[in-house]
Amino acid sequence: MQQADTSDFQIKRFLSYLKVYKVPFVFAIIGMIGYSAVDTFVFAQLQPMIDESLGKNDHEYLRLAAYAIVPLFLLRGIFNFLGTYTLSWIGAQVVMRMRQQLFEKYIHLPVSFHDNNAVGGLISKVTYDTEQVANASGKALLTLIREGALVIGLLGVMFYYSWQLSLIFLLIGPLVAIIVAFVSKRFRVVSKNIQHSMGNLTSSVEQAVRGHKVVIMFGGQKIEQDKFKEKNNHNRQQTMKLSVTQILSVSSIQVIASVALAVVLFIASTPGMLEQLTAGVFINVVFCMVMLLKPLKQLTTINNQFQKGMAACASIFEILDQQDEDDTGALPLERAAGKLEFDDVTFCYPGKQTPALSNVSFTANPGQSIALVGRSGSGKSTISSLLTRFYVPQQGEIRIDDKALNSIDLKDLRAQFAVVSQNVTLFNDSIANNIAYGARENVTRSQIEHAAKMAHVEEFLANLPDGLDTVIGENGLMLSGGQRQRIAIARAILAQAPILILDEATSALDTESEKLIQDALETLQKRCTSIVVAHRLSTIESADAIMVVEQGQIIEKGSHNELLEKNGHYAQLHALQFGDAK
Repeated sequence: MQQADTSDFQIKRFLSYLKVYKVPFVFAIIGMIGYSAVDTFVFAQLQPMIDESLGKNDHEYLRLAAYAIVPLFLLRGIFNFLGTYTLSWIGAQVVMRMRQQLFEKYIHLPVSFHDNNAVGGLISKVTYDTEQVANASGKALLTLIREGALVIGLLGVMFYYSWQLSLIFLLIGPLVAIIVAFVSKRFRVVSKNIQHSMGNLTSSVEQAVRGHKVVIMFGGQKIEQDKFKEKNNHNRQQTMKLSVTQILSVSSIQVIASVALAVVLFIASTPGMLEQLTAGVFINVVFCMVMLLKPLKQLTTINNQFQKGMAACASIFEILDQQDEDDTGALPLERAAGKLEFDDVTFCYPGKQTPALSNVSFTANPGQSIALVGRSGSGKSTISSLLTRFYVPQQGEIRIDDKALNSIDLKDLRAQFAVVSQNVTLFNDSIANNIAYGARENVTRSQIEHAAKMAHVEEFLANLPDGLDTVIGENGLMLSGGQRQRIAIARAILAQAPILILDEATSALDTESEKLIQDALETLQKRCTSIVVAHRLSTIESADAIMVVEQGQIIEKGSHNELLEKNGHYAQLHALQFGDAK
């Protein structure tokens, strides 16, 4: 019962998308009903044509039919164009709106959502699932209304000429309804499975293409082929289940219709009925019954499209109903001074039991440089993720300029940070636009060039065809890791944010480039507060404070020299890297 209520709600919600296009929809309905009305009118003329023209040798009716047939089919063509084009237009508009809503939802969902959902599956919803909605709002509705109107018209003609022979349809109607209801439920379940398997297929392709170098380097072609084959075969099995259900439902309804036709023929053969029936009435009723088989088949077949569309709607609505990233902050913040405070902060990632950070407390005053060192997975990057409010701690409070992070407007808060991480994200655009991406105000060409110069981007521009205007491909595919990192650093320089987060910012650079970039970063750090996550201790020796993070806790804190004198964890790390163990 609850599932039925959910299905009804989804259909109502889907129809709400169509309500926006009420006027075009009226024209579409006029076109589709007009198309079926012309067909019904033509079929209805069989009886007078046979009984009057042929039976009584009245050639005037035949001549009139000859004059009328071309205009009638011209009118039929106009109605067909009006209905088909208008519904296609409505379907395209609905899909465009849904795709836009999905895209906007994706970029407003919290980081935790994207952490738990495969990119391929999310892409599949925008491409495959919305296409199923297009079929439901276009082709399915077209067939439903046009063929439904034709069925009603043919039944009306049959009852008009011989209600006795047509009564059989009152008996087979409930049987057809039961089959359609069962098939609809089955279609929706299998369609949902197909959408899931399509998401898996898209994810497999996306991972194999993105990791192509790794696949061929380690000879993983066979592994990837087998994985894809399994998922591809599962998708085929689900599609075949849908086909079997469709074939059996169509065949069942046609068998029921043939039984009805047999009953009509039997009743017509009785002496009492033969005396009442003329040749025209008999042929008209039988012809209409035969003609009913096609629209009944199409209505059953199109139910497949409609149910696939409804399953797709359920999948899309599930995403659209996700909670946007929480933004309860209302406090505006134009430009922060740069003071940062962690006050007894404890944080555990969603779905995990072990805290990533436990009772972390520290203060960074404006202009200070705070370095975080420690093993991978110790919690260093988590600190930067909490600062930018990608996540919210379960305990404790983080403050910027003595204001709680949660109280500050989210957009204003993130404008205070420039982030350079080891995983650089670049867009399929020019180098200049990638550097200027995210700048709070419109920037001039000279400002972009200055940032490029500071980050030593200009050193490799001479080797590119269009310099700063070179389009670098998806995620900077044309560039080396070090070149991508320099562009990310130039982006941070141009942002001129009061707080700088460097998360392994020089990890992809060679020693020579690192020294050049380090000079630029040190110049940048002088005018802002900086949080530096680093493995290479040589890059953070001049930091105002160095914190050693271990299993989510700060176990040591001090300047480079102070920590070396303590001869603790930091001293051990330093000894490992520089070989100065005593």
